[in-house]
Amino acid sequence: MEITNVSEYEIIAKQKLPKMVYDYYASGAEDQWTLKENREAFSRILFRPRILIDVSSVDITTTVLGFKISMPIMIAPTAMQKMAHPEGEYATARAASSAGTIMTLSSWATSSVEEVASTGPGIRFFQLYVYKDRNVVAQLVRRAERAGFKAIALTVDTPRLGRREADIKNRFTLPPFLTLKNFEGLDLGKMEKTDDSGLASYVAGQIDRSLSWKDVKWLQSITSLPILVKGVLTAEDASLAVQNGAAGIIVSNHGARQLDYVSATITALEEVVKAAQGRIPVFLDGGVRRGTDVFKALALGASGVFIGRPVVFSLAAEGEAGVRKVLQMLRDEFELTMALSGCTSLKDITRNHIITPSNTNHAISARL
Repeated sequence: MEITNVSEYEIIAKQKLPKMVYDYYASGAEDQWTLKENREAFSRILFRPRILIDVSSVDITTTVLGFKISMPIMIAPTAMQKMAHPEGEYATARAASSAGTIMTLSSWATSSVEEVASTGPGIRFFQLYVYKDRNVVAQLVRRAERAGFKAIALTVDTPRLGRREADIKNRFTLPPFLTLKNFEGLDLGKMEKTDDSGLASYVAGQIDRSLSWKDVKWLQSITSLPILVKGVLTAEDASLAVQNGAAGIIVSNHGARQLDYVSATITALEEVVKAAQGRIPVFLDGGVRRGTDVFKALALGASGVFIGRPVVFSLAAEGEAGVRKVLQMLRDEFELTMALSGCTSLKDITRNHIITPSNTNHAISARL
Protein backbone atom coordinates (compact mmCIF):
# COMPACT_ATOMS: atom_id res chain seq x y z
CA MET A 1 0.00 0.00 0.00
CA GLU A 2 1.32 3.40 -0.94
CA ILE A 3 1.15 5.76 1.98
CA THR A 4 -0.42 9.08 1.03
CA ASN A 5 -1.05 10.66 4.44
CA VAL A 6 0.32 10.70 7.96
CA SER A 7 -2.58 8.84 9.61
CA GLU A 8 -2.02 5.72 7.51
CA TYR A 9 1.19 5.05 9.40
CA GLU A 10 -0.79 4.35 12.57
CA ILE A 11 -2.57 1.43 10.87
CA ILE A 12 0.78 -0.11 9.89
CA ALA A 13 2.28 0.53 13.35
CA LYS A 14 -0.67 -1.24 14.98
CA GLN A 15 -0.04 -4.33 12.81
CA LYS A 16 3.70 -4.37 13.46
CA LEU A 17 4.08 -3.48 17.13
CA PRO A 18 3.41 -5.68 20.19
CA LYS A 19 0.08 -4.73 21.75
CA MET A 20 1.69 -3.34 24.92
CA VAL A 21 3.91 -1.00 22.88
CA TYR A 22 1.24 0.15 20.42
CA ASP A 23 -1.21 0.81 23.26
CA TYR A 24 1.42 2.80 25.16
CA TYR A 25 1.97 5.11 22.17
CA ALA A 26 -1.63 5.32 21.01
CA SER A 27 -3.76 5.57 24.12
CA GLY A 28 -4.90 8.52 26.19
CA ALA A 29 -6.13 8.96 29.74
CA GLU A 30 -9.34 7.46 31.13
CA ASP A 31 -12.29 7.88 28.69
CA GLN A 32 -9.92 9.22 26.03
CA TRP A 33 -12.35 12.06 25.31
CA THR A 34 -9.54 14.57 24.93
CA LEU A 35 -7.62 12.13 22.72
CA LYS A 36 -10.47 12.18 20.18
CA GLU A 37 -11.10 15.88 20.71
CA ASN A 38 -7.47 16.79 19.90
CA ARG A 39 -8.23 15.65 16.35
CA GLU A 40 -11.90 16.57 16.07
CA ALA A 41 -11.42 20.17 17.18
CA PHE A 42 -9.27 20.77 14.09
CA SER A 43 -12.11 19.56 11.86
CA ARG A 44 -14.42 22.27 13.21
CA ILE A 45 -12.14 25.04 11.97
CA LEU A 46 -12.84 26.04 8.37
CA PHE A 47 -10.93 28.10 5.82
CA ARG A 48 -11.60 31.50 4.24
CA PRO A 49 -9.16 31.30 1.32
CA ARG A 50 -8.13 34.38 -0.63
CA ILE A 51 -7.92 34.13 -4.42
CA LEU A 52 -6.02 35.67 -7.32
CA ILE A 53 -2.84 36.12 -5.35
CA ASP A 54 0.48 35.21 -6.97
CA VAL A 55 1.54 32.03 -5.17
CA SER A 56 4.21 30.93 -7.63
CA SER A 57 6.69 31.17 -4.77
CA VAL A 58 5.72 30.09 -1.23
CA ASP A 59 8.23 30.45 1.61
CA ILE A 60 7.54 28.29 4.67
CA THR A 61 10.85 28.83 6.49
CA THR A 62 10.79 30.31 9.98
CA THR A 63 12.88 31.05 13.04
CA VAL A 64 12.42 29.43 16.45
CA LEU A 65 14.35 30.92 19.41
CA GLY A 66 16.73 32.43 16.85
CA PHE A 67 17.30 29.17 14.95
CA LYS A 68 16.37 29.12 11.28
CA ILE A 69 14.36 26.05 10.34
CA SER A 70 12.86 24.84 7.06
CA MET A 71 9.23 24.84 8.22
CA PRO A 72 7.13 25.53 11.36
CA ILE A 73 6.78 21.78 11.98
CA MET A 74 9.01 20.26 14.68
CA ILE A 75 9.31 16.95 16.50
CA ALA A 76 7.77 16.67 19.97
CA PRO A 77 9.39 14.59 22.70
CA THR A 78 8.11 11.02 22.69
CA ALA A 79 9.52 8.48 25.12
CA MET A 80 11.18 5.12 24.52
CA GLN A 81 11.42 5.18 20.74
CA LYS A 82 13.48 1.98 20.54
CA MET A 83 10.27 0.15 21.42
CA ALA A 84 9.08 1.28 17.99
CA HIS A 85 12.25 0.55 16.01
CA PRO A 86 15.78 -0.67 16.89
CA GLU A 87 17.30 2.67 15.80
CA GLY A 88 14.80 4.66 17.87
CA GLU A 89 15.88 8.20 18.62
CA TYR A 90 18.92 7.92 16.33
CA ALA A 91 16.62 7.53 13.32
CA THR A 92 14.36 10.38 14.46
CA ALA A 93 17.35 12.69 14.98
CA ARG A 94 18.70 11.98 11.50
CA ALA A 95 15.27 12.47 9.90
CA ALA A 96 14.76 15.81 11.68
CA SER A 97 18.22 16.99 10.69
CA SER A 98 17.76 16.05 7.04
CA ALA A 99 14.40 17.88 7.02
CA GLY A 100 16.05 20.97 8.50
CA THR A 101 13.86 21.05 11.58
CA ILE A 102 14.07 20.67 15.36
CA MET A 103 13.89 17.41 17.29
CA THR A 104 12.98 17.40 20.98
CA LEU A 105 14.50 14.47 22.85
CA SER A 106 12.52 12.99 25.73
CA SER A 107 14.04 12.64 29.20
CA TRP A 108 12.75 9.07 28.97
CA ALA A 109 14.49 8.31 25.71
CA THR A 110 16.04 4.92 25.02
CA SER A 111 19.09 6.78 23.63
CA SER A 112 21.12 9.27 25.66
CA VAL A 113 21.71 12.94 24.87
CA GLU A 114 25.29 12.06 23.93
CA GLU A 115 24.19 9.25 21.61
CA VAL A 116 21.68 11.48 19.84
CA ALA A 117 24.30 14.23 19.47
CA SER A 118 26.64 11.67 17.88
CA THR A 119 24.25 11.23 14.92
CA GLY A 120 25.59 14.49 13.47
CA PRO A 121 24.61 18.14 13.28
CA GLY A 122 21.07 19.30 14.01
CA ILE A 123 19.08 21.68 16.16
CA ARG A 124 17.83 19.75 19.17
CA PHE A 125 15.85 20.61 22.28
CA PHE A 126 15.77 18.52 25.46
CA GLN A 127 12.52 17.73 27.25
CA LEU A 128 12.97 17.68 31.00
CA TYR A 129 11.09 15.97 33.81
CA VAL A 130 12.08 17.27 37.22
CA TYR A 131 13.11 14.40 39.50
CA LYS A 132 12.93 14.56 43.28
CA ASP A 133 16.72 14.45 43.35
CA ARG A 134 17.72 17.85 42.00
CA ASN A 135 21.30 16.69 41.49
CA VAL A 136 20.00 14.28 38.87
CA VAL A 137 18.23 17.16 37.14
CA ALA A 138 21.26 19.48 37.25
CA GLN A 139 23.49 16.73 35.90
CA LEU A 140 21.09 15.97 33.06
CA VAL A 141 20.79 19.64 32.07
CA ARG A 142 24.58 19.99 32.02
CA ARG A 143 24.89 16.89 29.84
CA ALA A 144 22.29 18.28 27.41
CA GLU A 145 24.20 21.56 27.24
CA ARG A 146 27.49 19.79 26.59
CA ALA A 147 25.87 17.65 23.90
CA GLY A 148 24.88 20.82 22.06
CA PHE A 149 21.16 20.89 22.82
CA LYS A 150 19.76 24.40 22.32
CA ALA A 151 16.78 24.65 24.68
CA ILE A 152 15.00 22.91 27.55
CA ALA A 153 11.33 21.98 27.16
CA LEU A 154 10.17 21.72 30.76
CA THR A 155 7.14 19.45 31.10
CA VAL A 156 4.86 20.97 33.74
CA ASP A 157 1.68 18.89 33.48
CA THR A 158 2.94 15.67 35.10
CA PRO A 159 3.22 15.95 38.91
CA ARG A 160 1.61 12.50 38.71
CA LEU A 161 1.04 10.28 35.70
CA GLY A 162 -2.43 10.34 34.15
CA ARG A 163 -4.53 7.20 34.39
CA ARG A 164 -3.87 5.36 31.16
CA GLU A 165 -6.05 2.28 31.41
CA ALA A 166 -4.45 0.42 28.50
CA ASP A 167 -1.11 0.57 30.32
CA ILE A 168 -2.73 -0.74 33.51
CA LYS A 169 -4.37 -3.63 31.64
CA ASN A 170 -1.13 -4.46 29.82
CA ARG A 171 1.02 -4.06 32.97
CA PHE A 172 3.14 -1.75 30.86
CA THR A 173 6.87 -1.79 31.47
CA LEU A 174 9.96 -1.02 29.43
CA PRO A 175 11.09 -4.18 27.58
CA PRO A 176 14.04 -5.82 29.39
CA PHE A 177 16.55 -5.15 26.60
CA LEU A 178 15.96 -1.37 26.84
CA THR A 179 16.77 1.27 29.45
CA LEU A 180 16.00 4.94 29.98
CA LYS A 181 19.48 5.78 28.71
CA ASN A 182 19.79 9.24 30.24
CA PHE A 183 19.46 7.69 33.71
CA GLU A 184 21.37 4.47 33.17
CA GLY A 185 24.41 5.45 35.26
CA LEU A 186 22.19 6.76 38.07
CA ASP A 187 20.36 3.48 38.66
CA LEU A 188 17.15 5.18 37.52
CA GLY A 189 17.10 3.64 34.05
CA LYS A 190 15.00 0.57 34.78
CA MET A 191 11.29 0.21 35.33
CA GLU A 192 9.96 -2.52 37.58
CA LYS A 193 7.13 -4.81 36.49
CA THR A 194 4.18 -4.01 38.76
CA ASP A 195 0.51 -4.93 39.08
CA ASP A 196 -0.23 -1.51 37.59
CA SER A 197 1.45 0.54 34.88
CA GLY A 198 5.21 0.26 35.47
CA LEU A 199 5.59 3.84 34.26
CA ALA A 200 2.99 5.15 36.73
CA SER A 201 4.90 3.47 39.57
CA TYR A 202 8.20 4.88 38.27
CA VAL A 203 6.78 8.40 38.12
CA ALA A 204 5.29 8.10 41.62
CA GLY A 205 8.71 7.13 42.94
CA GLN A 206 10.91 9.57 41.03
CA ILE A 207 9.09 12.66 39.73
CA ASP A 208 8.69 15.69 42.01
CA ARG A 209 5.06 16.45 42.82
CA SER A 210 6.04 19.69 44.55
CA LEU A 211 7.20 21.30 41.27
CA SER A 212 6.17 24.97 41.13
CA TRP A 213 7.07 28.27 39.45
CA LYS A 214 10.00 28.70 41.85
CA ASP A 215 11.57 25.64 40.21
CA VAL A 216 11.41 27.39 36.84
CA LYS A 217 13.50 30.14 38.45
CA TRP A 218 15.84 27.49 39.89
CA LEU A 219 16.26 25.95 36.44
CA GLN A 220 17.18 29.36 35.02
CA SER A 221 19.81 29.68 37.73
CA ILE A 222 21.56 26.46 36.64
CA THR A 223 21.40 26.86 32.85
CA SER A 224 21.71 29.56 30.27
CA LEU A 225 19.58 27.58 27.82
CA PRO A 226 16.16 29.07 27.00
CA ILE A 227 13.31 27.32 28.80
CA LEU A 228 10.07 26.43 27.05
CA VAL A 229 7.19 25.65 29.41
CA LYS A 230 5.35 22.63 27.98
CA GLY A 231 1.83 21.87 29.19
CA VAL A 232 0.15 25.29 29.39
CA LEU A 233 -3.59 25.36 28.60
CA THR A 234 -4.84 28.59 30.19
CA ALA A 235 -4.38 32.36 29.93
CA GLU A 236 -3.54 32.53 33.64
CA ASP A 237 -0.62 30.14 33.31
CA ALA A 238 0.52 31.79 30.09
CA SER A 239 0.82 35.10 31.96
CA LEU A 240 2.74 33.39 34.78
CA ALA A 241 5.08 31.76 32.26
CA VAL A 242 5.92 35.18 30.83
CA GLN A 243 6.38 36.66 34.33
CA ASN A 244 8.69 33.81 35.32
CA GLY A 245 11.00 34.28 32.39
CA ALA A 246 9.98 31.44 30.07
CA ALA A 247 11.44 31.80 26.59
CA GLY A 248 8.34 30.25 25.07
CA ILE A 249 5.18 28.26 25.73
CA ILE A 250 4.12 24.91 24.33
CA VAL A 251 0.35 24.53 24.48
CA SER A 252 0.04 20.84 25.23
CA ASN A 253 -2.24 18.38 27.00
CA HIS A 254 0.47 15.71 26.91
CA GLY A 255 -1.11 13.96 23.95
CA ALA A 256 -4.33 13.67 25.99
CA ARG A 257 -2.50 11.31 28.37
CA GLN A 258 -2.79 13.31 31.60
CA LEU A 259 -6.08 14.98 32.59
CA ASP A 260 -8.99 13.81 30.46
CA TYR A 261 -11.70 16.35 29.52
CA VAL A 262 -9.31 19.23 29.08
CA SER A 263 -9.73 21.19 25.86
CA ALA A 264 -8.05 20.16 22.67
CA THR A 265 -4.82 22.08 22.30
CA ILE A 266 -6.10 23.87 19.16
CA THR A 267 -9.09 25.07 21.26
CA ALA A 268 -6.89 26.32 24.12
CA LEU A 269 -4.36 27.95 21.79
CA GLU A 270 -6.00 31.29 21.16
CA GLU A 271 -6.52 32.12 24.83
CA VAL A 272 -2.86 31.36 25.54
CA VAL A 273 -1.67 33.41 22.55
CA LYS A 274 -3.76 36.41 23.68
CA ALA A 275 -2.34 36.21 27.21
CA ALA A 276 1.24 36.00 25.94
CA GLN A 277 0.64 39.27 24.03
CA GLY A 278 3.48 38.60 21.63
CA ARG A 279 6.06 38.76 24.43
CA ILE A 280 7.15 35.16 23.90
CA PRO A 281 6.35 32.64 21.14
CA VAL A 282 3.59 30.11 21.64
CA PHE A 283 3.73 26.67 20.02
CA LEU A 284 1.08 23.97 19.65
CA ASP A 285 1.54 20.28 20.40
CA GLY A 286 -1.21 17.71 19.97
CA GLY A 287 -3.46 16.35 17.26
CA VAL A 288 -1.55 17.59 14.20
CA ARG A 289 -1.94 15.08 11.35
CA ARG A 290 -2.33 17.32 8.28
CA GLY A 291 -0.74 20.38 6.74
CA THR A 292 -4.16 22.02 7.10
CA ASP A 293 -3.82 21.56 10.88
CA VAL A 294 -0.50 23.41 10.83
CA PHE A 295 -2.08 26.33 8.94
CA LYS A 296 -4.99 26.48 11.40
CA ALA A 297 -2.59 26.61 14.36
CA LEU A 298 -0.59 29.43 12.79
CA ALA A 299 -3.78 31.33 11.92
CA LEU A 300 -4.67 31.19 15.63
CA GLY A 301 -1.31 32.68 16.57
CA ALA A 302 1.05 29.70 17.03
CA SER A 303 4.66 30.22 15.96
CA GLY A 304 4.94 26.54 15.05
CA VAL A 305 3.72 23.05 15.89
CA PHE A 306 5.21 19.87 17.32
CA ILE A 307 4.25 16.37 16.19
CA GLY A 308 4.51 13.30 18.43
CA ARG A 309 2.55 10.16 17.56
CA PRO A 310 3.09 10.51 13.78
CA VAL A 311 6.81 10.18 14.50
CA VAL A 312 6.63 6.98 16.54
CA PHE A 313 4.10 5.36 14.22
CA SER A 314 6.11 6.12 11.08
CA LEU A 315 9.27 5.04 12.91
CA ALA A 316 7.62 1.70 13.73
CA ALA A 317 6.48 1.28 10.13
CA GLU A 318 9.59 2.31 8.19
CA GLY A 319 12.32 3.53 10.53
CA GLU A 320 14.17 6.71 9.56
CA ALA A 321 12.61 6.69 6.07
CA GLY A 322 9.14 6.74 7.63
CA VAL A 323 9.90 9.75 9.82
CA ARG A 324 11.42 11.55 6.82
CA LYS A 325 8.27 10.83 4.82
CA VAL A 326 5.97 12.13 7.58
CA LEU A 327 7.92 15.38 7.73
CA GLN A 328 7.89 15.68 3.94
CA MET A 329 4.15 14.95 3.64
CA LEU A 330 3.25 17.53 6.29
CA ARG A 331 5.59 20.03 4.65
CA ASP A 332 4.03 19.49 1.21
CA GLU A 333 0.47 19.63 2.53
CA PHE A 334 1.17 22.80 4.52
CA GLU A 335 2.77 24.51 1.53
CA LEU A 336 -0.22 23.54 -0.63
CA THR A 337 -2.66 24.85 2.01
CA MET A 338 -0.79 28.16 2.05
CA ALA A 339 -0.92 28.46 -1.74
CA LEU A 340 -4.62 27.60 -1.90
CA SER A 341 -5.32 30.12 0.89
CA GLY A 342 -3.41 32.88 -0.90
CA CYS A 343 -0.43 33.07 1.47
CA THR A 344 3.18 33.26 0.26
CA SER A 345 4.94 33.47 3.65
CA LEU A 346 4.06 32.68 7.26
CA LYS A 347 3.43 36.33 8.03
CA ASP A 348 0.59 36.31 5.48
CA ILE A 349 -1.37 33.76 7.55
CA THR A 350 -3.94 35.64 9.65
CA ARG A 351 -6.97 34.99 11.83
CA ASN A 352 -9.08 36.12 8.86
CA HIS A 353 -8.07 33.00 6.94
CA ILE A 354 -10.13 30.75 9.22
CA ILE A 355 -13.57 30.44 10.78
CA THR A 356 -13.76 28.87 14.24
CA PRO A 357 -16.97 27.51 15.83
CA SER A 358 -17.24 30.56 18.10
CA ASN A 359 -17.19 32.98 15.19
CA THR A 360 -19.02 30.92 12.54
CA ASN A 361 -22.51 32.30 13.24
CA HIS A 362 -21.19 35.79 13.77
CA ALA A 363 -19.21 35.60 10.53
CA ILE A 364 -22.20 34.38 8.52
CA SER A 365 -24.58 37.02 9.87
CA ALA A 366 -21.98 39.76 9.44
CA ARG A 367 -21.56 38.89 5.77
CA LEU A 368 -25.25 38.54 4.87
